[in-house]
This record gives sequence, structure tokens and C-alpha cells, in this order.
Amino acid sequence: MSRAAASSRSAHLRPIRVLGRRRWRVFSRDAQANRLFLWGLAIAGVVLIADQASKYWVLEVLDLDQPAPYGRSIEVLPFFNLSMVWNRGVSFGLLAGDGARYLLSLFSLLVAAGLIVWLASIRRPLLTVGVAGVIGGAVGNLIDRLTHGAVVDFLDFSGLYFPWVFNVADAGISCGVGLILLENLLRGAEPQSQ
Repeated sequence: MSRAAASSRSAHLRPIRVLGRRRWRVFSRDAQANRLFLWGLAIAGVVLIADQASKYWVLEVLDLDQPAPYGRSIEVLPFFNLSMVWNRGVSFGLLAGDGARYLLSLFSLLVAAGLIVWLASIRRPLLTVGVAGVIGGAVGNLIDRLTHGAVVDFLDFSGLYFPWVFNVADAGISCGVGLILLENLLRGAEPQSQ
């Protein structure tokens, strides 16, 4: 690999000397990447705030967190209910053991940190929005695991034959992954320049 190619590939993470220590530069010298990084952080923040505000509303205002076995459910539309569920595992309740709380929290933290580093180097808007959605959702569910010991799920579309209850963070993660896949499909469809 030529020196120019190696330089352009690692332009966003270059070691720099600060007070005799070697540090990694997170921000790129590319203004577009920096702008997209800040937009990405803002989008992740919006997803996180929407997630936490909606969970507060469900727990504190609507008070849907009732004792077992069922709790309360509010019918909003014939196909949509607000149904409170504590999810102690991951998707579909997998890994719902007692020790899984800390393991899943650590995993969410590592994923979010890795995605933030990746976000700093992205130069494509659609990919930025997708990664930001995943970051916001991962941090939202991380906060739930650390504060409640479980994730607050309440969006219930069982009237549309969708059996799982989810939350805004899950929607951010799912939409984000969908946008990342769409970006890769669109990028793969572009003609390659020679």
C-alpha cells in the first residue's frame, strides 16, 4: 500500500503528540466529516431524549407499571396499545438471567463507544443518520438497564399481528440498522470508477 493511500485511509485517526504523550485524533481534518459527526451526535441525542422522555411518561405520568402478572394496557387505536413490559434480556427476552444485566450493559457501552468512533469518520449523510440512530437507541436501553435493571418496553402493535412490545430506542436501533443496510445497498449499486 502506498504512503498516500495509507495516509488517506487513516486521516481520521492519526496519532498526535500532546505534552509528550501519544494521543489519537478523533476529529478529521475533513470539515464535512466533522459536520456530519456533530449532526450524528445531535440525532443520537434526539433519539435518546425521545426514548427517555417517552419512558418517563409511561412510568410516571400514565403509571402503567402495575404489579404482576399483567400490568395495565391502554388502547390507543384498534391495532396499537400502550402495554408496559419489563424486558430483562435482549430482543424477544433472550439472555434474561440476573447476571445478564451487567453483561448487556457492558456490551451496549462498548457498541456505542465503537459506533461513536466510527461516526467520526463517516462522510455519507445516510450512513451518519443510521449509525446515530443505533447509538441513541443503545444508550437509551443502557440507561434503562443501569437504572431499572431492565428495559422499559411499551409500544404494542399486536393488533397488526406483531407480537413483540418495544420502545423508541428499539425503533431507533432498527431504523438505524435499516439505513446502514440501505446505504450499503445503494453504495454497492453505484458504478465503480476506474
